[in-house]
Amino acid sequence: MTKLDTTDAEQNDSGAVKRRRLPIFTVIALAIFAFIAGGFGGSFQGKLAEVQKNDNASYLPSSAESTIVSNQSANFLAVETIPGFVLFHRDSALTEADKSAIDSARNSISGISGVDADGMQPTQYSADGTTASIFVPLVAKDGDTAVAGDVLATTEQNVIDAAEQAAGDVEVLPAGPGGLLVAFIDAFAGLDGALLGAALLVVILILLVVYRSPVLWFFPLFSALLAIGLSSMVIYFLAKAEVLTLTGQSQGILFVLVIGAGTDYALLLISRYREELHTYPNRFDAMIKAWRESAPAITASAVTVILGLLCLTFSQLNSNKSLGPVAAIGIACTYLVMMTFMPVALAATGRWVFWPRKPKVDHAADLTTHGMWGKIAEVVGSKDRPLWIGATVLLIILFAAGIGSLKTDGLTSTESFTNRPDAVVGQELYDSKFDPGAGAPAVITANADQADAVIKAASGVEGISQDPGAVCTQVDVAKVSELIKTNPAAVAQAAAAGCAPAAFTVAPIDGRTMINATLADSYDSPQALDTVKRLRTAVHDVPGADALVGGSTATTLDVQAASVRDRNLIIPIVLVVIFLVLAALLRALLIPVILIVTVVLSFAATLGVSGFFFTHVFGFAGADQSFPLFAFVFLVALGIDYNIFLMTRVREETGEFGTRAGVLRGLAVTGGVITSAGIVLAATFAVLGILPLVFLAEIGFAVAFGVLLDTIIVRSVLVPALSHDIGKRIWWPSELARAKD
Repeated sequence: MTKLDTTDAEQNDSGAVKRRRLPIFTVIALAIFAFIAGGFGGSFQGKLAEVQKNDNASYLPSSAESTIVSNQSANFLAVETIPGFVLFHRDSALTEADKSAIDSARNSISGISGVDADGMQPTQYSADGTTASIFVPLVAKDGDTAVAGDVLATTEQNVIDAAEQAAGDVEVLPAGPGGLLVAFIDAFAGLDGALLGAALLVVILILLVVYRSPVLWFFPLFSALLAIGLSSMVIYFLAKAEVLTLTGQSQGILFVLVIGAGTDYALLLISRYREELHTYPNRFDAMIKAWRESAPAITASAVTVILGLLCLTFSQLNSNKSLGPVAAIGIACTYLVMMTFMPVALAATGRWVFWPRKPKVDHAADLTTHGMWGKIAEVVGSKDRPLWIGATVLLIILFAAGIGSLKTDGLTSTESFTNRPDAVVGQELYDSKFDPGAGAPAVITANADQADAVIKAASGVEGISQDPGAVCTQVDVAKVSELIKTNPAAVAQAAAAGCAPAAFTVAPIDGRTMINATLADSYDSPQALDTVKRLRTAVHDVPGADALVGGSTATTLDVQAASVRDRNLIIPIVLVVIFLVLAALLRALLIPVILIVTVVLSFAATLGVSGFFFTHVFGFAGADQSFPLFAFVFLVALGIDYNIFLMTRVREETGEFGTRAGVLRGLAVTGGVITSAGIVLAATFAVLGILPLVFLAEIGFAVAFGVLLDTIIVRSVLVPALSHDIGKRIWWPSELARAKD
């Protein structure tokens, strides 16, 4: 045990062990910290839902037009709300008894905590008499206090429960932005259980096949759970303090990223440990050597992924901006656990964990002459040029075959689910029975002295409802709620006639007023987005009005614009950062360019295949604007990992055997472990498909396919074949480029 505490070990030709100090005490201390902190942090995993934010408004920067309007319009409203509806439906006309039950339901709903009772409106009935709608705004922000997502979900469920209890056998459905937001929140509710459980089960099965040991799989999986616990604790406190924004999608990606990347690091370290056990009789000496030889590649991999993810902080969208730190924290915690706790635990346990294939000291570790990957390396060496040209042509064909089918114009809320939650069914019913634009109007703030001009300009915009009262100054909710109590018929009559009398509208504040414009189409439809574009142009042109347009539709529009801007800015930054890391690691300039070009080719091919599958196989309506950015960051940052694992070993072998032989030896030695790591990472990301959200299903498919493509074609064929063909020049301008090959 003293050897582990004080030294590194190497054997010389005579078999004697010479020692060199390593920070062993530091590693052990960090291992103990990782075990305690990770175990304690596990309790925070279930608390992450408390600090999630899943609404578009919280994603935008303060400079976005819709955000400015939201801040200004808050001055005119007692509380900020999310509009929503409760629908009551029969296939035949609603009876008088049904209508009485609906009135009772409305009274019950108005008393539920979290419902803005003053903002509720009289019950509306469809023209065919089969459907009733109650407008139920959920309190999203009371003063300076924002309502957490899990509280919103609880309020919405209480609303539906009260409606169902009063309505008897009448069908009750949620609709509107409130209902759909809660459907999103509910979709993420399975993160702690189903997603994590499925990911762990998949990884266990793969590790059992890879290691052929009933014991060894436990160590990387337990270490991954510690990393999840540690990262969950850190992220919880940062999100609670509003240092970063945690969304459901970033939490889901965090879990699979930690499991996938952690297992990758574990596979690389354990593979090298087993290799060294063939040389060192002392397992601690073997682990020290394995740790020392694996650390540069694993460290470079972790640093590359972390820096690539942190490039997302240049994003305008808070969701993208915080996904970077969230995922980077996960990778950092994973690296800490996998490089401290896991090697200490493995070395302390002994060789028996490899049972029934315990490695013996037989000095048979020259794996380049054994197995399938040795034969693959021979083929790559003998046919390098045809192979890299063929692999390049294949990637180009995959890109061209499907890129025309990839639609990144965005998804409506109802198109964003892989299943059909009640809120989607309710929204479709509402759009077919009522004015689809009601409940989520465009919100205009303007100088009060130009309000009439703004209303006139807005009323003439194509896509704005032409019904009476479609474009009006915001009513004063407190005044109208008092009138409803004393004379509800008068309120209904005034609403049918048009805009509310001036006595019941909000008074100007700081010379500004608030105007609502009802859209003719559903608030998140492509037609509504086009209408808001035209509306902004029209009201911006009103002289002296300083008019701005916000609301749910405008927020979606601003999110889409920010996504495109983020994609165009961040992708080049990621490429530059990864190039710099590779250049520093490999001490060359040409090979980093080659590696980046090959990974970008792999990414392009993945986009083409994804476009084909999304449209023609899965039947998705399209993809989110942020899909290419997310896919790029994960595929390039993670895909470059395998090239780092390969080329660091190639560089190590090149120093002794020359570049071309080093390429083949590096491929033979790393082929099995890197392919296993790629399969594990692909499988964990594929698990995202169990959540009923199109965006996560698409990201899961793209990363899973892209990682497999990168592992099997790019890293196993294209990179080694091209490097072998070029020879020692790949190391230009380092000394290796001038060495004998």
